[in-house]
Amino acid sequence: MTCEIGKSIMATTGVTMCNLSKKVALITGASSGIGAATAMLFARLGAKLSLAGRNANNLNRIGDECARLSSADEQPLLVTGDLTVESDVKRLVDATVDKFGSLNILVNSAGIMEYGTIETTSLEQFDLVMNANVRSVYHLTMLCVPHLVLAQGSIVNISSICGTRSCTGVLSYSMSKSAIDQLTRGTALDLAAKGVRVNSVNPGVIITELQKRGGLADDAYANFVEHSKVTHPLGRPGRPEEVARTIAFLASDDASFITGEHVHVDGGRHAACPR
Repeated sequence: MTCEIGKSIMATTGVTMCNLSKKVALITGASSGIGAATAMLFARLGAKLSLAGRNANNLNRIGDECARLSSADEQPLLVTGDLTVESDVKRLVDATVDKFGSLNILVNSAGIMEYGTIETTSLEQFDLVMNANVRSVYHLTMLCVPHLVLAQGSIVNISSICGTRSCTGVLSYSMSKSAIDQLTRGTALDLAAKGVRVNSVNPGVIITELQKRGGLADDAYANFVEHSKVTHPLGRPGRPEEVARTIAFLASDDASFITGEHVHVDGGRHAACPR
């Protein structure tokens, strides 16, 4: 499934796997974590990139790295903004289409995590998480769909193991990712007849800044990562690059008969029972 395997197949069969050459890809959350890893992989695979993020310094750094890695003939478009702001979402889509003239791939990677149970959470936290993780994705997807239909493109949503399994201590986050899974299935059915595929990846624990940005202290995070060696059957947390490779596959024509699917990239965690 990975593009590395594809290189050896291409050498013997002449078939290019995970080839994103000349594809226009809009990637949110591209300034860090899974979004950044996806942007750099897509650059190596020849995609023309529209990269969105909230941190301008990080986004510029990732953009420079993508330009260095890219085989495409155009520089990445970098758009700094807040996807919970409707005007920023519209500006992102308009800028992408204005620059590249089309859109083939949408990767909804931006998102936040907040800690809390039903006893300790608040409506403010609920609204914050649902606006960032669901409403903004819904809005961006709505605006991108007409362009994706013209290109018969694809959408990859970044969900979570918490979308398909119950995770303690992150109630609003888990609910938001369950909503993303339903959005994935529903839009896959809505758009199938128009040739647009919609899938999600559902990572387990991946080494990013997500948990720390959600408020987890350094020592608690270290314990969390250590415990992941027990909760994930493969005995370790994952890396952003491992998720990015799955995103690239789902976005590419190699996944041409896959839609409405949720691919767990979680070291087997979704198949395990706590002991």
